[in-house]
Amino acid sequence: MHLIDRRSFLRTTALGAAGIALAPLLKARVFTVGQEGQQFAEGYVFHDKDGSGKKNGNPGIGGVCVSNGVDVVRTDRDGKWRLPVKEGSVIFVVKPTGWGPPVDECQLPQFYYIHKPSGSPKFRFPASEPTGPLPSSIDFPLKKQHEESKFRMVLFGDTQPRNQREIDYMAHDVIAQVAREAQEVGAVFGLNLGDELFDDLSLFGSLNRTIAQIGIPWYNVVGNHDLNYDAPSNELSTETYQKHYGPVCFAWEYAKVHFIAINDVMWHGLAGGYHGEIPKAQLEFVKNYLQFVPKDRLVVIALHIPLDDCKNAADLFHLIDDRPHTLSLSAHTHVMEQMFFDDKSGWRGKEPHHHLNHATVCGCWWGGNPDERGIPHATMSDGVPNGYSIMEFEGTKYRQHFRAASRPEDEQMLIWMPDEVSITAVRQTEVVVNVYAGSSRSEVKMRIDNGDWTKMAATVREDPHYARLKQSEAGKTPAPGFNRLPNPTKSNHVWVGNLPRLGVGTHRVEVLTRDMYGQEFTQSRLVRVV
Repeated sequence: MHLIDRRSFLRTTALGAAGIALAPLLKARVFTVGQEGQQFAEGYVFHDKDGSGKKNGNPGIGGVCVSNGVDVVRTDRDGKWRLPVKEGSVIFVVKPTGWGPPVDECQLPQFYYIHKPSGSPKFRFPASEPTGPLPSSIDFPLKKQHEESKFRMVLFGDTQPRNQREIDYMAHDVIAQVAREAQEVGAVFGLNLGDELFDDLSLFGSLNRTIAQIGIPWYNVVGNHDLNYDAPSNELSTETYQKHYGPVCFAWEYAKVHFIAINDVMWHGLAGGYHGEIPKAQLEFVKNYLQFVPKDRLVVIALHIPLDDCKNAADLFHLIDDRPHTLSLSAHTHVMEQMFFDDKSGWRGKEPHHHLNHATVCGCWWGGNPDERGIPHATMSDGVPNGYSIMEFEGTKYRQHFRAASRPEDEQMLIWMPDEVSITAVRQTEVVVNVYAGSSRSEVKMRIDNGDWTKMAATVREDPHYARLKQSEAGKTPAPGFNRLPNPTKSNHVWVGNLPRLGVGTHRVEVLTRDMYGQEFTQSRLVRVV
């Protein structure tokens, strides 16, 4: 079951554990009814002490945000809330600090009620069945859970399988690794930044069951390949997605960090195509929710299309640029890029806004030659391997640690240079380093045979290793079931230096990078001078 219906409220397992104190009660927002006959929904947010998932005699929880996707209210001291609704509304509770909603068998949080009395339109891929009349009370159960101020989460970009075979690639190449690591580092939830699928929405169930093996609650953002392409309008383009995941714009809180998911994929309807834009209703939700978020908290915005390709990104900026602690996350482009928006981009904050455009789980859509397991290497066009990140938060501080799929944890870069160099050409030989999660705030330096460190120069260029991989495909027919690599793209996380004068023999080139968080990584490569 993937939504709350009026007949049975969440027959699911719930997140347990001891909790922390209830957040203080704030005054709820007051509404003015804009038209006669406005329908309202109401209910309770309650402490599911007995595990029944039903209000019964369980106590209400005050001070919890509830929304219809635009308006936001906070429950009164008894846990009561009331909101205007219309057909198609998705009512949801914002998971508060120290509390957790139930999760279903796929570890998907069950924090919402879909109000579609007549059901979804009949599309190629089934969506919501009729929910019938509005229930007299829509009640959201929560259980207490302990939340450390320092916590970690798993971050995915585009899983995007087009068939079951590619779900199996992901299972063996990524999910098995993440399941082990999530337990080791104590990751408390995961987030996929959209394009869960590649157009075939019948695969949601299989994908969700596979990701569930990680064993932590999993949140999702909608992507352009998750849409009903036969929908006549943008408003109806996420009907099947909602059946599985609920609202496309929502928020949740963990410790002292506030996460907001946004759908910035604007579908053009039956004409086909899309562009990046945040609907006004979602901007209104962000504005209304942030009135309950203290200015000294970290706000994390998650969406699919990067903000530099979002038509009205400045409208979002203006809702958060008075806050000193913000971060935004996206995927979509199948490259890794660290962006820092300033006043030239419409950002008016004192410090540039950090936007992480994350690498993808499927890499270059599972392109490239297979390894010994039969899984494509899937290297992305900027030379970054497919993979994921462990994000660590503590108060307003955060840091990213990228993990390349099926590779050692400390592999954070690729060093490219010839295996053999003529002694007459040594000083003209480049050492090219692709630091996978590098940024303009990274420092990269190299040394030869434990000598002095020398600073390497940041540049924007194609990764020569990836260019060679692509060139090797020329004139060859891909093996059945495997995809060609896309053309190389220029990367802004490449550094270059030249070899110094060296004598004949084998030499060790060592590279050290220090990232924007102060994390240091080293890697080395041998070169033979003849």
